[in-house]
Amino acid sequence: MTDAPVPRIAPLLPPDWDAEAYDVMSTLPHGRDNVLEGWRTGKPVAGTHLVCTQLRHPALAKAFLTFNAHFFYASKLPDRVREILILRIGWLRHADYEFIAHVELGRRAGLTDADIEHIKLGPTAAGLAPEDALLLRAVDELKSEARIGAGTWTLLARRFDAQQLLELIFIVGCYEMLAMALNSVEIQLEPGIAPLAATAAGPPRKP
Repeated sequence: MTDAPVPRIAPLLPPDWDAEAYDVMSTLPHGRDNVLEGWRTGKPVAGTHLVCTQLRHPALAKAFLTFNAHFFYASKLPDRVREILILRIGWLRHADYEFIAHVELGRRAGLTDADIEHIKLGPTAAGLAPEDALLLRAVDELKSEARIGAGTWTLLARRFDAQQLLELIFIVGCYEMLAMALNSVEIQLEPGIAPLAATAAGPPRKP
């Protein structure tokens, strides 16, 4: 029998929250409420271990969650676009925790199982809608070159205004940073949430 994996930094779970932790979580009300309800019912929701790990540094967590909350409460981009961007960068960065959490959010935003498979395959996937391929290409360019190429930018600018273009970049950057934290801290999936199966993990990912 092997020992269960443990994170490098343990999450601060709801029973141990103090007033400062509740204040931090007030910046992301839907996240706070989901975490507390999942804990109360004994079915922790995806994302619980991430936000609870962030609570180990309250000032940093509050600053980050305030930034992150913009993409859920005040974004100029459609939810579906947001989730495509997040899922692609999570996939490319081997951040299984991030990817798994956003599969469900993506479905709520209108993504189908076929869409999610296309996101794994990337912008050249057969049957992928051109507008979705453009988003995936933008993510791939940001990941590999830290910039969106001229051709991709021109096409994006026909669809999105200046504020939306800025949000697109910052969403990818936000979730790439989260992927780094998730992978470095080795944050574990919540009990009851299945890992990506080797047979269902999609095509090989770029290093």
